[in-house]
Amino acid sequence: MTAETTADPYVPGHGDPSYDVLSYDLALDYSVETNKLSGTATLRVVAREALDRLTLDLYALRVSKVTVDGAQPGRYSQRPGRLVVKTRREVQPGQELVVVVTYAGTPRPMPGPDGEAGWEELADGVIVASQPHGAPSWYPCNDRPSDKAPYRISLTVPSEYHVVANGTLTSSRRRASTTTWVYEQPEPMAAYLATVQIGRYVRRTLREGTTGAAGAAGTDSTGRAPGADSSDAAATRGAVPIHAVFPPTATSAVERAFARQGEMLDVFVHAFGPYPFAAYTVVVTEDTLEIPLEAQGLSVFSQGFLSTGWESQRLIAHELSHQWFGNSVTAARWQDIWLHEGFACYAEWVWSEASGGRSAADHAAEQHARLAELPQDLVLGDPGTDDMFDDRVYKRGALTLQALRGTVGDDVFWQILRTWVAEHRHGSVTSADFVALASQVAGTDLLELFTAWLTGLELPDLPHARRSLLRRITG
Repeated sequence: MTAETTADPYVPGHGDPSYDVLSYDLALDYSVETNKLSGTATLRVVAREALDRLTLDLYALRVSKVTVDGAQPGRYSQRPGRLVVKTRREVQPGQELVVVVTYAGTPRPMPGPDGEAGWEELADGVIVASQPHGAPSWYPCNDRPSDKAPYRISLTVPSEYHVVANGTLTSSRRRASTTTWVYEQPEPMAAYLATVQIGRYVRRTLREGTTGAAGAAGTDSTGRAPGADSSDAAATRGAVPIHAVFPPTATSAVERAFARQGEMLDVFVHAFGPYPFAAYTVVVTEDTLEIPLEAQGLSVFSQGFLSTGWESQRLIAHELSHQWFGNSVTAARWQDIWLHEGFACYAEWVWSEASGGRSAADHAAEQHARLAELPQDLVLGDPGTDDMFDDRVYKRGALTLQALRGTVGDDVFWQILRTWVAEHRHGSVTSADFVALASQVAGTDLLELFTAWLTGLELPDLPHARRSLLRRITG
């Protein structure tokens, strides 16, 4: 592979399909005052084909040393956004290597076709939001969404700062004026979902976890969602722990805005299946963010979203649902971004209906009328780089699910969603995978339905929704 290797045309110059990463271990040191980052990244990789070099993604940070299996490689070189490591001999398919990269520099967001993403220095801290191309701004990686691996992230910062990263905090050790925070994320994670958040924060537990939280709530023998009175109701299956990390001055606003976060999570467990990770954390920054941001196991909001109104609550629901759709079940290629955003938008409507607000059918009718007035020039299943985060992808994606629901009926629709999440838990998927699974579960060929919604330009009509999705579930 060359430095120009591209795994996905939506993010040119990113990703190497010739190998997979089996695990990442990042040992980092960061000075908030000077915005200087240094680190050692240990990647355990396996070749997917015969190769004589590995192309890693790394932006604006200078590499000082590389080893492969403990020895110097044939050579390595850096080009804009890439680190090319030549092996001493040809590596055979299935052969594993350990690549260690030592690097340092001043991290900054990485530019891309859709704007900048990645490591961003705040007024007094850091936010890392890497979707879709920003992961190389702070560590060397194989930046393609289909390459998922477990992570260990160790980050040393001045002790007055709090660090949040993916997974479980396994240790926090203070030495003199610095503290080293260690997080472990055992479930596989796409490179863009890895994150660290640094700020003068406090941490509060919004809901304590109980035994059996992360995976006890399964489907019944038919794959249907259990009713509110079933044996695996929230009280007996165990509660997923929920934490909040925020500036001390925001305590009251955080408690109000996220008061129903536990209820929301339980509704989604009913709707989509077991929560896929050990816990859920919301981070609230002091700085203003244009939109909330999701990462694996956590979401990031600014204080402008701390409201009990629908616009804020729908975004809180949206980001939470990405733990199922995007983080656990991840699109293998960016053209299928509707599998993240369309599902998360539909989850907003699921929460609305379950919490006593407007039904999903009402939301769908409103958004269908709105989209009908907009240009009909977007292909949902391949929107292109310029439109991958267009609001029409979100809303038409959600409408596609409403059309599926109206076509197959509530029971089958529910079974499709839960089977999709269960069968592809912590995996990578495409639109074709969803069409095939939906057709299999429904017992009928749904290709014509999905072709109209995913590949056509014109907005199809919505089938009539037969009955409320969650009325059976929540009583």
